[in-house]
Amino acid sequence: MSQWRLDWPTSGGGRIASGRLKTTPGDFIVDELLEFLESGSDVEADATPGSGEHLCLKLEKVGDNTEYVARELARMADCRNFDVGFCGLKDRHAVTRQWFSLYRPGCEAQDASLIEDIAARWPVLAASRQARKLRRGEHKGNGFIVTLRAVTGEHEVIDRALARLADIGAPNYFGPQRFGNGGANLDRAVHLDPATLNRRSRSGGKGRGGKKRAGSDGSKNVLYFSAARSWLFNEVLAARVEDGSWAEAGATGPLWGDGGTTASGPLETLERDIVAQTPGLASLFSVTRMKPERRPLAVKPERLSWQWLADDSLELTFVLSPGQYATTILSDIFELEDMSLSRHNEQQG
Repeated sequence: MSQWRLDWPTSGGGRIASGRLKTTPGDFIVDELLEFLESGSDVEADATPGSGEHLCLKLEKVGDNTEYVARELARMADCRNFDVGFCGLKDRHAVTRQWFSLYRPGCEAQDASLIEDIAARWPVLAASRQARKLRRGEHKGNGFIVTLRAVTGEHEVIDRALARLADIGAPNYFGPQRFGNGGANLDRAVHLDPATLNRRSRSGGKGRGGKKRAGSDGSKNVLYFSAARSWLFNEVLAARVEDGSWAEAGATGPLWGDGGTTASGPLETLERDIVAQTPGLASLFSVTRMKPERRPLAVKPERLSWQWLADDSLELTFVLSPGQYATTILSDIFELEDMSLSRHNEQQG
């Protein structure tokens, strides 16, 4: 497929304003909410609160992605990369506050020294010990403070749109970043051999001399496969947005799997007809053994509030559950220009 749709219908039939996102990292603040660790975690205490083999730290970072920080923490703590846990990937071009766990059994006496070393790289906001490693999606959600600059549009119209967002939410699309530049991840997905996705080498993916074969870990295939699944969901959601049924109570869409969809009746027919329009992606799921799942069609931010800082500057505060994206809900109202991408392209040039 030479061109992929990467911009889907909005709930209101079109965006009513525009704005610049991430003009500075401080314009996009993300605070990971992990309640069972937040209380009683004062880093000024003589001993780290809690007990267990894992030292958990809440760090504030700017300009570093989550996986890079995790690798650096493993190096500083003298443990394996696998021994560092976190709940989700956070944006590099933002101020992000998130928890990491480090597997350090029997090293409680060294916690203070390690925390001091880490604090020289990233502010340590909280520390605690617990019995198990942090896992993906374990956090309760993420709190956001997003400031849009160079906002164009009438204040009253924008205020009404935001009130509607607080009331019914926005279409729960996957963001375009998941699909790669120009849909490159989808281009690669259609060229995958579905038969290889479940094939395991008897040698454990190693070639002669015990060397790991290039790409044998399948991580890139998983990325492309996930992009395909997400794009098909967006296509189904787009059809539901266009017919007005996306905001029905409890409405869900398909995360395609082996057997396709768990829907039945007219909804099953709709979903299968849409997926069949892209046979190159649909064929990926025939031998993957991945169970079909469902995802809500609507995403509604919790505790949404906003204030105009200036005539063209708008600050929004809200909370989202894991797997929900701030840019997705804002893009239902605003045509967003991500200034961090502009800076990245300039640096690459």
